[in-house]
Amino acid sequence: MAYKQESIKPYDGNESKGVQVARMFDNIAHSYDRLNHWLSFGVDKHWRNAAIRSLKPFAPRRILDVATGTGDFALLSARKLQPEHLLGVDISEGMLAVGRKKVKEAGMEAVIEFCKDDCMALNLPNASFDAVTVAYGVRNFENLENGLREMLRVLRPEGRLVIIELTSPVHFPMKQLFWLYSHVLMPLLGRLISCDSKAYSYLPATMEAFPQGEVMREVLQRVGFAEVEFRRFTFGLSTLYTAAAPKRGA
Repeated sequence: MAYKQESIKPYDGNESKGVQVARMFDNIAHSYDRLNHWLSFGVDKHWRNAAIRSLKPFAPRRILDVATGTGDFALLSARKLQPEHLLGVDISEGMLAVGRKKVKEAGMEAVIEFCKDDCMALNLPNASFDAVTVAYGVRNFENLENGLREMLRVLRPEGRLVIIELTSPVHFPMKQLFWLYSHVLMPLLGRLISCDSKAYSYLPATMEAFPQGEVMREVLQRVGFAEVEFRRFTFGLSTLYTAAAPKRGA
């Protein structure tokens, strides 16, 4: 099944969405963290912490962070969950370079490892992780269901999936305020600070097109996840999805 955000690309041209997304994040890697926190007014830290708290009861020892970007979520997860090993993967080498520098400065090289990989076809063995996380990256997937199936494949039975994603408010007045913010302020600041006029128009477009709430829950169930739940934050600006890989033999 095709989803609307899969057809939205950062740039013009015939390159695949995955190739263009990698190039876009390479372009904005130098300013990504600063812009992220500014554009969310710092509230994204609360959303990230809530996502990590949802994993605490399961005490995962091996964690895969997909679309890890510059590694903020990976570092926070490692500090709060104390896993034996955390692997972060991303298609942008520019973002990973920033992340590796952070991990080294934090002295966490023994726990956190980054590598370039495509979540459409992960170079990882079946059932090799206790938890898989994605923070603000799943809407960039070239094929949503393929990416979700890959994450399910590498989860052990009863392993946990956590997705935190930006979403669009649907009720007045937040819906109207968000439209002004995402279509006027976000592209303007993005253009001034990141020097990429396309990136911060692409990002809000994917937020609006991405399946949300009940629809995303159905997608997760369709690809094979169990115990799917979701929770909205801050008037619907962000949504947390949690799920489990089925029990062995289920």
